Amino acid sequence: MNSTDSQPPTPASDRTAELPTAASGTAAEALDLTRAILERDEYLAQWKRAQADYQNLKRRAAADLESQLRFEKKRLLSDLLLVLDSLQMALATPAVSEEAKTLALGVRLTQDQLQAALEKEDLRAIPEQERFDPALHEAVAQTPDPAGPGRVLQTLRRGYTWKGTVLRAAQVRVSCAAAETPKPD
Repeated sequence: MNSTDSQPPTPASDRTAELPTAASGTAAEALDLTRAILERDEYLAQWKRAQADYQNLKRRAAADLESQLRFEKKRLLSDLLLVLDSLQMALATPAVSEEAKTLALGVRLTQDQLQAALEKEDLRAIPEQERFDPALHEAVAQTPDPAGPGRVLQTLRRGYTWKGTVLRAAQVRVSCAAAETPKPD
C-alpha cells in the first residue's frame, strides 16, 4: 500500500495537478488518463450523493417509525383512559353489602394498578383548578354564578396529559354571568 491510498480525495480545484502533461507520455495516453480521472471523480461524487441519500433515508425512516409508535401509543392510552373512567364510575356507586364492599376493594386495587402503569408511561391527570383554561378544559355545561364567569364549578370527567401535551381535556361545568333580573318600575 503506498502513501497516496490513505489520503482523502482532493477537491476539484486541486485535481488539475493530477492531469498529465504532454511530456509524460503520448497525447492518447494523456487523454485516456484525463478521461479516467474525470470518470473516477464522477463516480466518487455519485457515491457521496448515494451515501447522503442513504443517511437521509435512515433518518426519515426512524422519524416515521417514532411518529407511528407515538400515534399508536396515544391511541392505546386513550382507550385505557376509558377503562379507568369505568373503574372510577364503579367506585362512585355506593357499596352497601359485604359482598359489594369486597368487590369495590378489588375494583379499587385494579384502578390503582392501572393508574400506576399509566403514570409509568408519563400520563398525568390535569390538576383541578379554579379558573377555566381552554387549553386544558372542555366546557360541557354552564351555570349562572354571581361570583362571575370563567370559574370551574365541577369536573365531570378528568383530563390527562401525556409527555407534556393534552391527551384528553377535562370536561367541566363552568360559571357564566348571572342572568340579570328586570327591575320592577
